[in-house]
Amino acid sequence: MVFKQAIVLAAGEGERLRPFTASKPKVMIRIGDKPVLQYVVEALERNGIRELIFVVGYKKEKIMDYFGDGRDLDVQIEYVVQEHLLGTGDALDQAAGKAADRFLVLSGDNVIDAATIADSELLNAAGNAVLIKAHADVSRYGVVTLDNGLVTAITEKPEEEISNLVNTGIYAFGQEIFEFMGDELTSGLIGMVNAGIPVRAYTTHGEWLDAVYPWDIIRLNDIVLKAVPAKIEGKIERGVILDGKVAIGKNSVIRANSYVKGPVIIGENCEIGPNSCIFPSTSIGNDTNIGAFTEIKNSVLMDMVRIGSFSSIHDSIFDTGSYAEGGFIARSEETDIEIGGEHHKVSVGAMVGEYCELGNNIIANSGTIIGNHAVIKSMKELSGKIPDGSLVV
Repeated sequence: MVFKQAIVLAAGEGERLRPFTASKPKVMIRIGDKPVLQYVVEALERNGIRELIFVVGYKKEKIMDYFGDGRDLDVQIEYVVQEHLLGTGDALDQAAGKAADRFLVLSGDNVIDAATIADSELLNAAGNAVLIKAHADVSRYGVVTLDNGLVTAITEKPEEEISNLVNTGIYAFGQEIFEFMGDELTSGLIGMVNAGIPVRAYTTHGEWLDAVYPWDIIRLNDIVLKAVPAKIEGKIERGVILDGKVAIGKNSVIRANSYVKGPVIIGENCEIGPNSCIFPSTSIGNDTNIGAFTEIKNSVLMDMVRIGSFSSIHDSIFDTGSYAEGGFIARSEETDIEIGGEHHKVSVGAMVGEYCELGNNIIANSGTIIGNHAVIKSMKELSGKIPDGSLVV
């Protein structure tokens, strides 16, 4: 292995993921009860790469407060700031003064594991290289064109099929990359190619997961939870049934006669039930309470969420500090959702931002997006998008 240093690009916002990026960058969205960026850090550490430079920008304090100097994750982190979000090339340029002779570059907003890097030849690359992966849907990525394993072009979001090989945003570079860098990193890479400097592509078969839209959080959570080991550190009352891989954090209590079918992860200081059902692919953050006779399935609940009794929540997301009083129903079926002028047909429940207050007996129809700090009074039926700070009476 020739690399000791990695530069991690973590300055972006993730506008299409709103409301979940209104107060935090995309890299700090939690999947499986930890931020996306933490998966990147852990993958690097497990491959022996512990000298990390984070390029931060949007809501940078959220990243810096959580990761600090990196010692809790057995790495060393330095920070540089991209003051204006001008693109990935400009972001990498901010770290030029701290870059080693040879270094890796990674996007901080993709869930990866150690095998993503380790099962390719990237770590042994002597020259410049990019990591690619076969992908079923290439329409929202950069598609890589190759000639005998060397990159000849990268086409962003192609309208017609070129190949199924996409750019993962993971690279091996030497110092010469900075001579070609513009606003976007891929344009600098192609600049090197056009100047006759070879860039080799290596294929990974490891995990590489990208959240672009809010419902992607649910999809990624489902995938990540399949690898979470069972671990019971909380209290299990009489009559509780735990089925499959279930992880329960310290000081959490599963009240009597509840049923939890894994894969499920429940954080610390939580209270579940009594007589509640937590079904597969559900993540529940720290300090979260689920009331009696409530059913939750294939959903992501962040820290400090409260869900009242007799609620039913499927395929949904509740961000930090939001609560719903009794009888909250999140319906889930295929629906059309518009984001940034794009229309998507997806099966999803409710997507609730931070610190929302939802009254009794509310029904949220499929695809409802509730902005941060919204207040919804009781006995309402919700659809579409409800902006941040709304009051629905």
